[in-house]
Amino acid sequence: MLASDDEQLRFGQGLDHNFVVTGAGPRHVATLRGRSGRTLEVSSDQPGVQVYTGAHFDGTVTGTSGTAYAPRAGIALETQGFPDSPNQPAFPSTLLRAGEVHASTTTWRLAREH
Repeated sequence: MLASDDEQLRFGQGLDHNFVVTGAGPRHVATLRGRSGRTLEVSSDQPGVQVYTGAHFDGTVTGTSGTAYAPRAGIALETQGFPDSPNQPAFPSTLLRAGEVHASTTTWRLAREH
């Protein structure tokens, strides 16, 4: 998918998009399946998930294993409110007033497929 000839992928060289998660309360957000057989399942009570595929990696950053990170060497899933929600009345509010407490829950479950 990331190698496809899509306008947004060409300009951004990968994904940095917020996706809407339908429903309310804790619910399934995403499942990633690796070639290794590992599966990552993400659940959250947040209305969106930002998906970022590391387009800025250029081989100059080295991980703890000594591997240099090339473009799209990883993926980040960030559960959150919608970008620009303070300016979009139709979006779920992210406003936190003085004295209020914000709490959210996100779980990541890593498993090996059999």
